[in-house]
Amino acid sequence: MTLDELRRLDPKKIGSWPVLPKLGVLLLVLLLIIGASFWFDWQDQIAKIDAEKTKEDGLRNTFLEKKKLAIDLPAYRKQLEDIEKQFGSLLKQLPGKSEMDALLTDINQAGLGRGLQFELFKPGAESQRDFYAALPITVRITGSYHDIGAFASDISKLSRIVTLNDIALTPVKNVLAMDATAMTYRYLDESEVAQQRRAVAAGKKAPGAKK
Repeated sequence: MTLDELRRLDPKKIGSWPVLPKLGVLLLVLLLIIGASFWFDWQDQIAKIDAEKTKEDGLRNTFLEKKKLAIDLPAYRKQLEDIEKQFGSLLKQLPGKSEMDALLTDINQAGLGRGLQFELFKPGAESQRDFYAALPITVRITGSYHDIGAFASDISKLSRIVTLNDIALTPVKNVLAMDATAMTYRYLDESEVAQQRRAVAAGKKAPGAKK
């Protein structure tokens, strides 16, 4: 069909047009309908569908994460039990407040048992931490090098935690003098822990606590 024939077609008599022009008009109308539908209706629906898909993906990821946590929960519980057992074992190495005098006596006896002479044995100011308190003891002992070494070994073998810090050895006549800070620890009782928590809640530092 030529261009002149298309120009002679009467728009008012589409029904009498040849097949090809009719199909062309139908196709154009169809495209206009589709375009109008997309612009006025489908566009919003597609945006809502995309938003729901994004939401679905987020929910699926959340579900998978929670499913993984649920699968790993027994292992986490077992790990927590192991940590609590280890913590309990370590806590047993810290004496209570009432046991501190006996521990100080053990330290003193460890030195005397090795034939050492205590020239100074002075407990310092106690400092409190989260659940325990540290007590420094300034000591000065004299004796042979071998006996001082044995004393340090005995201290490390005590059932309670005691460390020797800031050690200094100096010769004094025919013996050695050792100046050191013996640091020992105790756990806080419930009333002391409660007092710390109240102090923290009030924005104050607990008595003897360090930053």
